[in-house]
Amino acid sequence: MFSSFYPDEYLDSAYEIDFEAYYRQGMRGVIFDIDNTLVPHGAPADERAAGLFENLRRLGYQTMLLSNNKEPRVKSFAGQVGTGYLYKAGKPGRRGYFEAMERMGTKRESTLFVGDQLFTDVWGARRSGIRAVLVKPVHPKEEIQIVLKRFPEKIILYFYRRRERRRF
Repeated sequence: MFSSFYPDEYLDSAYEIDFEAYYRQGMRGVIFDIDNTLVPHGAPADERAAGLFENLRRLGYQTMLLSNNKEPRVKSFAGQVGTGYLYKAGKPGRRGYFEAMERMGTKRESTLFVGDQLFTDVWGARRSGIRAVLVKPVHPKEEIQIVLKRFPEKIILYFYRRRERRRF
């Protein structure tokens, strides 16, 4: 019923993803959401975020930021971590995901998406045929439109977790 919103993996943080294992599985591109995925909403890149992107480049990944936010926010963050970006991406629409893959030179089967929201990030990635990793929000303070989405997300995640427990 809710499976189109289910992530392929659900973790506490973008910083605990085993990118080396994904690389061995053939992943070559990673698309990230920014706010509450990598840093608190509106925060600049910190050392941890910059280090993550540096490590991904060292591993051989192409990276992109895909955000529904305005260009000044996304461009600034992209400059701080040294990656490309798309702003006002229209997630969960597929256009931004496809454009990000085109810019990275990757295909659906070699691209990973990392975000903190089911209804924009995960659903858009799934609709685009991209593997989706959902992470818990970095910080509890969020804009009201996101707070309102968190309630139905909890219901979907309840069924997701229940399904995952039965699989193992």
